[in-house]
Amino acid sequence: MPGASALRLERPGDPTQFEKIAGAFLSAREAENNLVLGLTAGLKAGRSWGPTYFGLVRDGEHVVGVALRAGLYLIITAGTSDDALRILIDDAVVATADAPGIIGPKDLARRAVQQWTARTRQSARVTMNERIYALSRVIPPRPAPGHMRVARPTDLDVVAEWFHAFGVEAQPHLASSAVDARANAEGWIARGGLRVWEDGGTAVSMAGASGPTPKGIRVGAVYTPPAMRRRGYASALVAALSQEHLDAGKTFCFLYTDLANSTSNKIYQAIGYDPVCDVDEYRFDPA
Repeated sequence: MPGASALRLERPGDPTQFEKIAGAFLSAREAENNLVLGLTAGLKAGRSWGPTYFGLVRDGEHVVGVALRAGLYLIITAGTSDDALRILIDDAVVATADAPGIIGPKDLARRAVQQWTARTRQSARVTMNERIYALSRVIPPRPAPGHMRVARPTDLDVVAEWFHAFGVEAQPHLASSAVDARANAEGWIARGGLRVWEDGGTAVSMAGASGPTPKGIRVGAVYTPPAMRRRGYASALVAALSQEHLDAGKTFCFLYTDLANSTSNKIYQAIGYDPVCDVDEYRFDPA
């Protein structure tokens, strides 16, 4: 078997080239790598989240490791070998040195962070323990009053408020400003991927789908304001949204949960989402 010396680093110049070379490797673990696959699709469609880095390692003609940065964190992908990881980190600490953290499958992310901090003298801390779930069949939840509909421009004010509240509640270390939250809400509505649950003529919950993969799509932006919780709105909405995409031809729906939120993890499993793997998010502290 070829050793590490036979490995070579490549940096594709754009998302189309990156997908062409790394697509089969990523798709072999589609659920685990749904975030990178979805971000790549977004980049190809012209979206931008900030700085980009495309890195991959080949052993002969076979891809054995992939890393992507599309905005904030450096993402290490499932299936990356230990030798490939060392090469990717050696390159990334120079090529995308301002990355504020790393995300990846639990053990892989830990090794990546150890190598990064050894090279940079930075320290790192886990800011979130997450779990990837996948669904191929919806288990209908208990009925909730109301119905799902597409989010409209007239929903912008309330949806923008929800995006801001969601950031403060779910990711306080990343929480965006109200202005950024409104821009995010505008984008979701314009792209047509956001749904709201309406009860009695009032929007009471939201969820969206984005980041298409070869056979799936990622569900996210799930939020119900505190006064409207415990009424089954989120369960009904995520179930209906997931079914919509299965009916449209997707084989899977994926989502990420914060393991600290036992309620959401329980809700998603009850409607058919099965655990795939755990993912850790690390943030670097200054050297």
